[in-house]
Amino acid sequence: MSEADQTHPLTTYKRVLLKISGEALMGDQGYGLHPPTVARIAHEVKTVHDLGVEICMVIGGGNIFRGLQGSAQGMERTTADYMGMLATVMNALAMQSALEDIGVFTRVISAIPMDQVCEPYIRRRAVRHLEKGRVCIFAAGTGNPYFTTDTAATLRANEMACEVIFKGTKVDGVYDKDPEKFDDAKRYDEISYDDVLQQHLGVMDASAIALARDNNLPIVVFSLDEPGGFRGILAGKGTYTIVGG
Repeated sequence: MSEADQTHPLTTYKRVLLKISGEALMGDQGYGLHPPTVARIAHEVKTVHDLGVEICMVIGGGNIFRGLQGSAQGMERTTADYMGMLATVMNALAMQSALEDIGVFTRVISAIPMDQVCEPYIRRRAVRHLEKGRVCIFAAGTGNPYFTTDTAATLRANEMACEVIFKGTKVDGVYDKDPEKFDDAKRYDEISYDDVLQQHLGVMDASAIALARDNNLPIVVFSLDEPGGFRGILAGKGTYTIVGG
């Protein structure tokens, strides 16, 4: 199937969740936030928001702190995971600032209450924000250690009745092996949840894939580095992989 032929009723989606890693905000740096990159991603979000699509976001914290790595280096895992959750709040606030700079009303909603910087997570209030056209950025994961931001994204997508998860990555879909290392890597147009799990393809962690499967929530994997890619997919264009079935 060619890129031009790959069409899917993605244009019908009215409420979506965009999941990106904290590393996506680093740009070419090895650490932290790169403001021009944050601004570029915010613009991508705005182009989709301008279509009338209701948007939730979950951003990882790996550009600031990775709980598993801290745990591996001797830090107690629960403490390390809470530090990672706080890192996601920092990223969410940066994205909120970038979005509001270009006129997109945004709310940061944290699973860990910190009322002076963001709202606590209350599902019905978050739904109301979406209905009013505000972008909701869910921060601090699920509020619990041992759960990744992938799982938090899938949980929030289900709670918010999102129709799809968009997983923005460095590559334009799901491959049978790392396309940056293997020239013969094959990209899937569509793949089932079970095949992702059985082949350990690393789209999201196993808990997130299983939760999406159990609730029949499709995952669209696409390249966040492709300018206009997010909007293009919603217009039925571009290259991506749909995880479902």
